[in-house]
Amino acid sequence: MGSELIPLHNDGIFKNLPTFSPEIQGLTAIVTGANGISGFATLRVLLQSPHRWRKVWALSRSPPPPEMMALLTLEQRQRVEYLAINFLEKPEKIGQILKDNGVTANAIFFYSYFQPKSEEKGVQLGPNAREPCDVNIELISNFLDALPLANIQPARFLLQTGAKNYNVHQGPARTPYVESDPRNNLEPNFYYPQEDKLFAYCKEHPGTGWNVICPAWIIGVVSNGAMNVFPPLAVYAAVQAHKGEALHFPGDYGAYLFTFEHSTAMLTGYLSEWAVLEDKCQNQKFNASDGCPLPHNRLWPELARWYGCAGSTGPELDASKITTVDAGDVPTPLGYGPSYKTRFAWTLCEWAKKSENHDVWKKIMSEHGLMQDPFEDVEGSFFYGDLVAWGLGVQLSMNKARYFGFTGHVDTLESIFWTYGELSKMKLLPPLKVAKASPLI
Repeated sequence: MGSELIPLHNDGIFKNLPTFSPEIQGLTAIVTGANGISGFATLRVLLQSPHRWRKVWALSRSPPPPEMMALLTLEQRQRVEYLAINFLEKPEKIGQILKDNGVTANAIFFYSYFQPKSEEKGVQLGPNAREPCDVNIELISNFLDALPLANIQPARFLLQTGAKNYNVHQGPARTPYVESDPRNNLEPNFYYPQEDKLFAYCKEHPGTGWNVICPAWIIGVVSNGAMNVFPPLAVYAAVQAHKGEALHFPGDYGAYLFTFEHSTAMLTGYLSEWAVLEDKCQNQKFNASDGCPLPHNRLWPELARWYGCAGSTGPELDASKITTVDAGDVPTPLGYGPSYKTRFAWTLCEWAKKSENHDVWKKIMSEHGLMQDPFEDVEGSFFYGDLVAWGLGVQLSMNKARYFGFTGHVDTLESIFWTYGELSKMKLLPPLKVAKASPLI
């Protein structure tokens, strides 16, 4: 029985989620990269259904830290078995570890990702573009080759890629991004060969189908995520509030009005579970978006309210005070027209380098017993907050997922607020000053 024949259900802020037949029971799963922002979210989603998923193996180089595992119930933790595996090892070694531990999997969710140091600073193109490609292709290749050695053949293998699938990072592309769009690669893009490796594996093993999931900017709960764009905004808001100052927007007028889409990792986890359980979704790629367009002119006043700032201000309107970074006359995925021009009045990285702001954060850390100091690595902690504030936006079409029957939704403002609350429980952010967000309704 397909989920479209069963009434939908809600789970807190997550609305219109699929309900599955009770006949689907006793499944096992592998979640790789389970200590990351997406892997941990899918782990949480699967563990919500003990009848359906009796056991989940969490594979990563290091285990999810205690503060993340504390978000799970005792019953949920008892159904997770963690294995330390480095997918850069030979397939024979990976396969032996899986076999020795009796790992089985009706479904595999692949989120493993290796982030080179160059990319932590936002360097993703030019001579550095090859670096993340080689290592991330090797990750999935070694793992796929290890599965037959461990006698594991899942019914479904899900690979999460992302909006870079559409080369948004290489310049303007045709929007909204649609799953059937052809590949258009100006620089090396490891998502494509990763997909090809998966397609070839499924062709060689007819009992396994594939899914590819493409989220936008990801909102989620993780101890250390260099590409997690919203925690640096919370740090900025908390410090400004502590100083009794307003929350200022660093980007220009266009970025302030631009409508963004984001992908809450938990909602993407619900979509991913749905995709692997639905027969009709076999061998399909799906975008993953909250379905809640959100401009900064609605986000920043809420951020100020959540942390008790002295109000918020809009963008700088004096053009003489705006810095413009022009990518120049380079090819774009669109095939014509200019590339991106980034405009901003100031940057979060510049703000974070000021000692007085770091001093305030130290006081906040002491007051609330916080465990991390993002000011110790300014570029690594704040760069992606700058990217989202400057207007590097993503517009994903959710038409295909809707066409196939997925109706899950979350209000992105409520999602960000919920995420900040979870990060506060983990002692990574200070408590919020208000009880709830104001959804866009």
